Amino acid sequence: MERRLCALAALMFLGVFLGEAGTLIIDGTTENKSSSKVTTTAVNWTETVTVEDHSRGPPSPTGAQTKLFTTTVTGKQLDTENSSKEEETEAKKTKNEKKKLGNNHHIKLLNLCQVDCPPLGLESLWVDDSQITASSYQRIGLGPHRGRLNIQSGINDGDLYDGAWCAKYKDQQQWLEVDAMHLTLFTGVILQGRNSIWSWDWVQSYKVQLSNDSVNWATCMNGTEEAIFEGNQNTETPVLGLLPSPTIARFIRINPLTWYTNGTICLRAEILGCRVDDPTDMYPVERDLGSKDPLDFRHHNYKEMRKLMKSVTEECPDITRIYTIGKSYMGLKLYVMEISDNPGKHELGEPEFRYVAGMHGNEALGRELVLNLMQYLCREYKKGNQRIVRLVTETRIHLLPSMNPDGYEVAYEKGSELAGWAEGRYSFEGIDLNHNFPDLNNIMWDTEENEADKSKVSNHYIPIPEYYTQEDAMVAPETRAVISWMQEIPFVLSANLHGGELVVTYPYDCTRDWAPQENTPTADDAFFRWLATVYASTHLVMANPDRRICHYEDFQAHNNIINGGAWHTVPGSMNDFSYLHTNCFEVTVELSCDKFPHANELPIEWENNKESLLVYMEQASLHVQHPSVHRGIKGVVRDKETKQGIADAVIKVEDHNHDIRSAPGGDYWRLLNPGEYKVVVWAEGYFPSMRRCRVGMEPHPTICDFTLTKTPIQRIKEIRAKGEKVPRDLQLRLRALRLRKLRASTKAINRRRASQQLQKRIARSSGAWRA
Repeated sequence: MERRLCALAALMFLGVFLGEAGTLIIDGTTENKSSSKVTTTAVNWTETVTVEDHSRGPPSPTGAQTKLFTTTVTGKQLDTENSSKEEETEAKKTKNEKKKLGNNHHIKLLNLCQVDCPPLGLESLWVDDSQITASSYQRIGLGPHRGRLNIQSGINDGDLYDGAWCAKYKDQQQWLEVDAMHLTLFTGVILQGRNSIWSWDWVQSYKVQLSNDSVNWATCMNGTEEAIFEGNQNTETPVLGLLPSPTIARFIRINPLTWYTNGTICLRAEILGCRVDDPTDMYPVERDLGSKDPLDFRHHNYKEMRKLMKSVTEECPDITRIYTIGKSYMGLKLYVMEISDNPGKHELGEPEFRYVAGMHGNEALGRELVLNLMQYLCREYKKGNQRIVRLVTETRIHLLPSMNPDGYEVAYEKGSELAGWAEGRYSFEGIDLNHNFPDLNNIMWDTEENEADKSKVSNHYIPIPEYYTQEDAMVAPETRAVISWMQEIPFVLSANLHGGELVVTYPYDCTRDWAPQENTPTADDAFFRWLATVYASTHLVMANPDRRICHYEDFQAHNNIINGGAWHTVPGSMNDFSYLHTNCFEVTVELSCDKFPHANELPIEWENNKESLLVYMEQASLHVQHPSVHRGIKGVVRDKETKQGIADAVIKVEDHNHDIRSAPGGDYWRLLNPGEYKVVVWAEGYFPSMRRCRVGMEPHPTICDFTLTKTPIQRIKEIRAKGEKVPRDLQLRLRALRLRKLRASTKAINRRRASQQLQKRIARSSGAWRA
């Protein structure tokens, strides 16, 4: 609302700058009004924000040396996200300044607008390909539609999805043009070089031109001279150039002047601007960036995140609890919000669910969605929303908004558009946390290859290798904290929230034999595909068949889901570790093309993901709204005599080469598609038990409880441990059991000997026949 008022004020006071002769005055220069329809307001300041890469020396510029009328400021936050008190103070200050400035107070208003104008949406794809044109381009893969901030190229140069717009000619007559579709108060340009592993191309300086008809153009001025903006010094670091005078127009052009000596004219860009209301606009309908949910839609640094989480617990103290699972390398706590009708306690038969966000610190959308989800669940529960009440009472929910808080703080300081593609991705130690978990896949596969009897190879609860637990192992403290968390709580279902694409991936992430790309399914591949589909099919953008691809892969061809290994191999991923070391099924959700969307896009991103977040959580409780949703089985494994739950009982489903184990209380959950299953349960010291369990289409799980009987040997061990005398009947049962085992083993030996003798006779007779 504030931006609209600022832009409206700009239009209201445009007449102040018009001279008597019908000319447009721009910082003391006079331009014929008829030559261009651009309206420019006079604000005497120019500022460029850049994050410089000092890893290599600056290259020599191409073309004539041009003086840059800019001031360099490092690490400025682009988003202005003040607290309510600060906004109130600023409003009072602005009001007082208006009184002092009189008729000139519009200058102050435009200064405020300049800082706060959001991106048009080249990176987030709000700007359509048809709105971007260029003077020329080398080929379709380097066309103007590829000139989007942070767009990524394919592995091979020369395909249809390269990493920038690149002009066909190397001269100063080239340009990239964006049609904002509406009158817009343009305030700045963000520039980036070409994304490529083979080429180094970037623009070092450029001009900005503006127009209302795409025919007559006016160059952005800095006082009495044309403004020259500082560009890039490498391919990846975004550089912000703020216009000396915020300017109202519809079209904007970036006109490169110099570029890297050994490269060519290539760039990726984002445009900053506020839409101006225009009664003659041919496209009067503005996209709805709002949400009906009154949530705190802004980016929260570590301190603000803690405040928000605390406010949720104060608002809903009966169903929430905050706890920590460890600290980051820099000492920031890893906070978790628990939401349950009985927080702090595992209830028998109630599944445990988790969302993990911020594994890569610069992928900030997941962090904000999890914080929004906390608020939403709290408020809807208080309102009596039956869907949320059922979810909270039947599921114990754990929300970790920031697994990598150190990385996030780095990205947050740069700002949503200036963090680039990888700034803040890694931990403080430079570790990619999604490659930092124990690689249990290859341990299991190597054991299978070396073992003659495959049934003896463990397919679950694979232990962590000893080298990984040593003090000098390259394991981040954040990873250690999450592993301990997984081992402490019997999670059933989880999702790892990432950003930068629109797809849901499922295990295995690691491929056999280190293949770069290879479909590597688990024993539960069908159910994992279902879980991924649950999220993808309810995500408003993923489910849109007309959406544009983010970078270079068309995941719609796979219904927006893909096996992790089929996309790219990721050894040591959290998904695979969760599946092979615990009972938990986990997928990775790539939430949006934009890793770090601007704050004004957070409401629509919440709407895009809200239903998906809720439906996916409902899969854990196996109680969902839609009767067509797949189910599973759950139950309790108990001791026949004591009726107590048995921990670590193995639950095996026939024809599924992946077992699970019961929780400390004896309860278990096995996610399965509809069908009839033969389920066998055993535990150390007990006879195994088998029963058939049918999973139907009903909106509830199938209850399959098991009662196990202790073996005589186990009972004798327990009696002797207590120093008591072994009963006579138990001794007789043990003798009978041993006798049965002896007879069975004797029969097996005799059969094996008979088979060997038969083979020898056949071999001798075959040799005699040949002779």
